[in-house]
Amino acid sequence: MATATAQTTSVDAVIVGAGFAGMYMLHRLRGLGLAAQVFEAGSGVGGTWFWNRYPGARVDIRSLEYSFSFSPELEDEWRWSERYAPQAELLRYAEHVADRFDLRRNISLNTRVTAAHYDAAAQRWDVRTDDGTTVSARYVIMATGCLSVPTDVDFAGIADFAGRIYRTSQWPHEGVDFSGQRVGIIGTGSSAIQSIPIIAAQASQLTVFQRTPNYSVPAHNGPLAPEEVADWTANRTAYRAAIKLTPGGFFNEPRETLTFDEPPEAQIAELERRWAIGGFQILGAYADMGIDPVANKVTADFAAAKIRALVEDPAVADLLTPKDYPFATKRLCVDSNYYATFNRNNVRLVDLKATPIECITPAGIRTMTKDSGGEDFSFDAIVLATGFDAMTGALDRIDIRGRDGVRLKDRWAHGPQTYLGLMVAGFPNLFTITGPGSPSVLSNMLTSIEQHVDWIADCLDHLARHQQASIEASPEAEAAWVDHVNDIASQTLYPQANSWYMGANVPGKPRQFLPYAGGVGVYREHCDGIAARGYEGFVLQSAAA
Repeated sequence: MATATAQTTSVDAVIVGAGFAGMYMLHRLRGLGLAAQVFEAGSGVGGTWFWNRYPGARVDIRSLEYSFSFSPELEDEWRWSERYAPQAELLRYAEHVADRFDLRRNISLNTRVTAAHYDAAAQRWDVRTDDGTTVSARYVIMATGCLSVPTDVDFAGIADFAGRIYRTSQWPHEGVDFSGQRVGIIGTGSSAIQSIPIIAAQASQLTVFQRTPNYSVPAHNGPLAPEEVADWTANRTAYRAAIKLTPGGFFNEPRETLTFDEPPEAQIAELERRWAIGGFQILGAYADMGIDPVANKVTADFAAAKIRALVEDPAVADLLTPKDYPFATKRLCVDSNYYATFNRNNVRLVDLKATPIECITPAGIRTMTKDSGGEDFSFDAIVLATGFDAMTGALDRIDIRGRDGVRLKDRWAHGPQTYLGLMVAGFPNLFTITGPGSPSVLSNMLTSIEQHVDWIADCLDHLARHQQASIEASPEAEAAWVDHVNDIASQTLYPQANSWYMGANVPGKPRQFLPYAGGVGVYREHCDGIAARGYEGFVLQSAAA
């Protein structure tokens, strides 16, 4: 049980974040008899689905797969309404999980963790929050999310804009009605691609400011077919077991066939079949799509032809077609009527590579060109869909100090270094759920979250049964894992894109491929093998030590 003094509360574990990762971690720790406290900056649970309420926000993995598998009772009682659940339904699911397992009594909302310092003598962490609370914990588990900290926005004059400014990542909970308004949206990443069709249907005029076009595939979303639900329910156990061994933690019919093993007409037929299914199915078409640039171009050309067929204006279609990075080396987007939206009379596309933004004016946005004074746009509202400081952003913003007072941010000054994406050398008993160096954002996040949480829970159970007080990654194992992650990435086409996978969207952030590209199934085998060999590569210490 948690104990309290006049100044400091003592618990077994502090969990930072009350999204799906933090809630499941709390549930597992309770099952081990450990006292845990969750701190959440938001006013409600749900993490990503609490904050991201922008128009059109929905999951890009099938709802049946983007859900918890640890409780058959939970699966039996919850029914998804759509193939790709919208934000509101996902938030209701998160709230249901919190209530179903009585998690709220150990979750402190509206409370941001500001610091976590390790006391080597006590083998404990001192955790501080923004309301002045101090908690002593044996373990600290970061469930802070991979896409939870928006990038900084520093457009000149932004404070002078007379209208309203909205961020897709911090959308008003009461919603926004753009009816009759002139709206400008900056960015064409996933959030923008989902929201642009909705905003365009409301606004009198929508101007989309695009720096880099993204590939997007159709969701073909709709109500879940009864036969699909029936099949899933009847075969759920087998499906769940198989998902854990797939490359992405979801089903997309991955084939071992190489692109040029088949003639061109067969290639097109296979890509057409998968395009008609929608979502990430296209990623499973050919095994060499992500590693062979010539093979990749077959799919890229197919996607470009689809864009040309969907967008009536050839010049606009050309601007919407990526040209300087391979297909799916940036996060592939899943949309509903995104490309067709540019056929509307009230939608305009502005190429920021040709006419970059000079400043925000009181009336709107001013762009510039090399040969003229640019153009002034007048807006009632501006939407910033400018992305996230992915995977490391939330951790960098907490003052985390390990042994000898070393700051995690300094330790990662040249890029994050972890062992398995789970622990960092010199930071005992600090765990990162879906951290850099794990499949994380390349996978179904629910699959990867469950795998990490289960591994951490099993690890803590192992420590308790063997009277060990602390665990940390050895520097040698960490270095070897970082080399392995980089080696796997170098064998793919991912590093050829200036993506947030590489940290390229944040000025000054070290360029390093952040997730593990070896696949969920392969990664799970690594983790399970390391645990089976007595937590190989980790240093365990008793309290006496």
